[in-house]
Amino acid sequence: MSAERLVVFVLFDGVKTLDVTGPAEVFADAARFGAAYRLGYVSGSGRPVRSSVGMLLPVDGPPTADLAPDTLVVVGGDVLAEAPVPDDLVAAVRELAPRSRRVVSICTGSFALAAAGLLAGRRATTHWQHARLLARSHPDVQVEADALFVEDDGVFTSAGVSAGMDLALALVEQDHGPELARTVARDLVMFMQRPGGQSQFSTSLRTRAPSTPTLRTVLDLVAAQPALDHSAPALAARVGVSPRHLTRLFAAELDETPARFVEQVRLDHATALLEEGRTVVETARSAGFGSAETMRRTFVARLGLSPSEYRARFRTTRRDDPT
Repeated sequence: MSAERLVVFVLFDGVKTLDVTGPAEVFADAARFGAAYRLGYVSGSGRPVRSSVGMLLPVDGPPTADLAPDTLVVVGGDVLAEAPVPDDLVAAVRELAPRSRRVVSICTGSFALAAAGLLAGRRATTHWQHARLLARSHPDVQVEADALFVEDDGVFTSAGVSAGMDLALALVEQDHGPELARTVARDLVMFMQRPGGQSQFSTSLRTRAPSTPTLRTVLDLVAAQPALDHSAPALAARVGVSPRHLTRLFAAELDETPARFVEQVRLDHATALLEEGRTVVETARSAGFGSAETMRRTFVARLGLSPSEYRARFRTTRRDDPT
């Protein structure tokens, strides 16, 4: 039997309930299927905390000298981005982190890690609404605003709510292998699993609507038919402007290049097709990559895994999947 792994959640007044219960359910479900996880809950004061929805959440007590977590989980809540991180929360993180094999934050829990000095010089992410604030407040942190979760030398940070469950599932896989993780994913009706580098939103959701009609036309065209020739000259010709002018419009309104935007739209389209079970070759053609190898390079660069690996992760959670 594997050694027990203590997972300790650090709570505070204003905590988002799902940031606690979502990841906790992943670890608890893994324990039900044989993983040696034990869950603990502390607060800086040792007293119960009031969640963002008014629910009173009990804890086991304050951090104690003999508490040595395998995994320390600092959960999130909007209050961490709206006001200074409470001193007792910072103190709890600083006390427990050195004794933990790995440190995890869910959503805005990254603000607590940053306040405790644990993100200095590291890559990190948080909820998309608060990413710019994290970067401004802690310029020594390399904020990857669009990632679902990020790992940097044993410190893991995730985006909001469901991304915390994705990260917890990834940690289960890291500890106990893909078979147990797939079992947990099936039981909780989760994908196995969204890769950490996957965007928090599709391009159409995270791209602000441009004020220029010409640029709106271009964006709509790319989104509607990603497989067309969308080089800058081809796009410019369709809307009757020069490639240089179109590039300036992208830079001014989207802080983006046409090529980068087109690549991201095609990546979004490809991931959706692979999730439906389309083949890699068919997906590369339909998404406009031209070849499976070109698509593979884009996937590896953007998501950290190949299209085949991405497709396999989603297909393995389908109960009716014969493979």
